[in-house]
Amino acid sequence: MGCWHSSLSSKDPTSDHRHVHTHKPPRFSNGTTAAAAAVSDGGVPAFSEFSLAELKTATNNFSSEFIVSESGEKAPNVVYKGRLQNRRWIAVKKFTKLAWPDPKQFADEAWGVGKLRHRRVANLIGYCCDGDERLLVAEYMPNDTLAKHLFHWENQTLEWAMRLRVALYIAEALNYCSSEGRPLYHDLNAYRVLFDENGDPCLSCFGLMKNSRDGKSYSTNLAYTPPEYLRNGRVTPESVVFSFGTVLLDLLSGKHIPPGHALDMIRGKNILLLMDSHLEGNFSTEEATVVLDLASRCLQYEPRERPNIKDLVTTLSPLQSKPEVASHVMLGIPKNEEAPPTPLHPLSAMGDACSRMDLTAIHQILVMIHYKDDEGTNELSFQEWTQQMRDMLEARKRGDLAFRDKEFKTAIDCYSQFIDVGTMVSPTVYARRSLCYLMCDQPDAALRDAMQAQCVYPEWSTAFYMQAVALSKLDMHKDAADMLNEAAILEEKKRGGRGS
Repeated sequence: MGCWHSSLSSKDPTSDHRHVHTHKPPRFSNGTTAAAAAVSDGGVPAFSEFSLAELKTATNNFSSEFIVSESGEKAPNVVYKGRLQNRRWIAVKKFTKLAWPDPKQFADEAWGVGKLRHRRVANLIGYCCDGDERLLVAEYMPNDTLAKHLFHWENQTLEWAMRLRVALYIAEALNYCSSEGRPLYHDLNAYRVLFDENGDPCLSCFGLMKNSRDGKSYSTNLAYTPPEYLRNGRVTPESVVFSFGTVLLDLLSGKHIPPGHALDMIRGKNILLLMDSHLEGNFSTEEATVVLDLASRCLQYEPRERPNIKDLVTTLSPLQSKPEVASHVMLGIPKNEEAPPTPLHPLSAMGDACSRMDLTAIHQILVMIHYKDDEGTNELSFQEWTQQMRDMLEARKRGDLAFRDKEFKTAIDCYSQFIDVGTMVSPTVYARRSLCYLMCDQPDAALRDAMQAQCVYPEWSTAFYMQAVALSKLDMHKDAADMLNEAAILEEKKRGGRGS
């Protein structure tokens, strides 16, 4: 339970640490917190604190099917994709137990990164401290990593102009972070470069924090680690430039070549041998020479001999070609478009009623199906059949009679008595109360109940259908269409399961 309730907080703990874990922001009438409602420039939510319940719901209880880390469950800190109740996709980094023992220190670090907002960064939008759990929440980038596009591509390799764009955009991201007082980036590599819904490359915000309070800043092979880090274990701005040089090598060669080997090839003038053969010569030798020279300077053994972050931007900016061509075209992926206004899958009677916003028809269907979908959601022992239990079931019975007779305000009161006891959890009661709220012109409350029904029974299409109706009432029509389609998919899957 508790899937809707949030402990979001928009207060910066650096200003008053006493309020990091106790401050609760005001809620609006629709249950949204002030922090969740605040949106920064570019549509990125303001940084806030999430409850563990919210993130469990978003990731289907951290299901292995939601893992997006390149190393899967073997990674020291697993990254999941998830979807919040406002329908926003997120990436959730789940740290190992006790990676950050001090919650205040973790919160301080997260808030420091959460202040950053830039179009070249996959921005950090929140965090969670709950018991031993430490999680970061970032914008979700749906079009894979640079490593995937360079090393494991399927249909087409990255064209030269796109590689130059990646180099510049990441340099711009690092320059921005440095200008905002966050010059250190841990373990910069091709897996830290992500592509957003438009195909534009972005720098993952996760590298702006270490994997643990006392952990290593580099998890890659020692051959790719800055030499000074091997000496003293410290990351410096010059170390970040060294790592950027390894990314430049990846872009040039299409392979993960150890810097020492690459430098030998550069000194031996074997530039063409270093270049990615899959480019088939479709690149400018002059531009490649500039990038190779920049990579060589980034990889110098002595940190003071490397260029600074601003130099990277200055060198790469003039090399940009095809500025008029959108990134999604160069990546060969479909353009990000608005969701269709109607579902893509056939609708059941319930789906049809919801798509037509026919509350009377929805009421008739809910009366007809009664509680058959609640089977298996509660297992009660003999000891639980107390007087309180009998009173609770009596309240539900009175609610059912009022619901049948369309006395919706009475039904809300009775169902609320049933829910408040909390001994039994019924998705049907939430769905019924959701419709009652809709009948009483309270779509915000209806949406919360429909979401709670989904929390109790994640694969229940009725919960999604009720959310679709509430979202439409709230004029969130694109989200409503998404919900209708998801509900239809669930129904189709359920029919397929019965047929097999």
